[in-house]
Amino acid sequence: MRVKTDEGFEDLRAIWMEDENIKMIDQRLLPHELRFHTVSDHHEVKEAIKKMVIRGAPSIGAAAAYGIAQAILKGDDLKETAEVIKSARPTAYDLFYAVDHMMENGQEKPKITAEAYVDSVVSKCKAIGDHGGKMIDDGMKILTHCNAGALATVDHGTALAPIRHANSEGKDIFVFVDETRPRLQGSMLTAWELFNEDISHAVIVDNAAGHFMHRGEVDMVIVGTDRVAANGDVANKIGTYEKAVIAKENDIPFYVALPVTTFDPDTKSGTDIPIEEREGEEVSKVFSKYIMPKNSPVMNPAFDVTLSKYITGFITEKGIFSPDKIGKLL
Repeated sequence: MRVKTDEGFEDLRAIWMEDENIKMIDQRLLPHELRFHTVSDHHEVKEAIKKMVIRGAPSIGAAAAYGIAQAILKGDDLKETAEVIKSARPTAYDLFYAVDHMMENGQEKPKITAEAYVDSVVSKCKAIGDHGGKMIDDGMKILTHCNAGALATVDHGTALAPIRHANSEGKDIFVFVDETRPRLQGSMLTAWELFNEDISHAVIVDNAAGHFMHRGEVDMVIVGTDRVAANGDVANKIGTYEKAVIAKENDIPFYVALPVTTFDPDTKSGTDIPIEEREGEEVSKVFSKYIMPKNSPVMNPAFDVTLSKYITGFITEKGIFSPDKIGKLL
């Protein structure tokens, strides 16, 4: 990803490996501070994922791949390592896919295998951008929800990849950025990425998306996903379902961008996807200050499920597919 610095621009990835240590951008500190977090063992990998130092399904998968490689190099118990890393977060399928991939293929050359896995994630995201960017015409206005950019996917992004591609071709585009309560990944992360890429955008409160769609100001919605069931139901950041329903009502195409590894063929439908419930203070507090009565209970699901009937197509590294073509794709 391109990051503005005092000296000009720097090209960074969200996560990488140096010797036996894992380095990652601490996403909790953005957009105010760019700081790098170092992880030295699999317990720290789990904590980095759980506490959202690193987040986004493909980046979580990259952290998991590096974590298994690190454990092999250190001679740690691999079964225990795999269990610890898999327990970090329940919804993102890439986490489980990456651990299993490394356990099956990474024993002899762990770091090389992990780097190859992460490089493949980056190349897939670039291909997603190539395919999806062709659908974006000059002058289009696009709505996105949460952060599915380079921070969430190591580089390029999923939902942001087509937007980056269109921008690189000189197309005049505009992005509506949902703030994405309660953790504000849209306003804090997506807006930061778009600012660094000089892509025209504006942050809007989550409840304003329907207003702009109804006024005819949104031409397309593109989101990422943490897991897709075999029938095409999608788990993504809480609030995605609402956006999909409203887009359908207003005849606005709704696309989900993802690498094929995010499809979970063993999960039949969205009702079978585990939904992470996060701590209530993410909702009750903003920047450590209560914004509601302290004794009021909170319900804080991190994701919701969007039914396949609301989805126009899936933008993947293999092309763009309608929900009824998933079987062929897999």
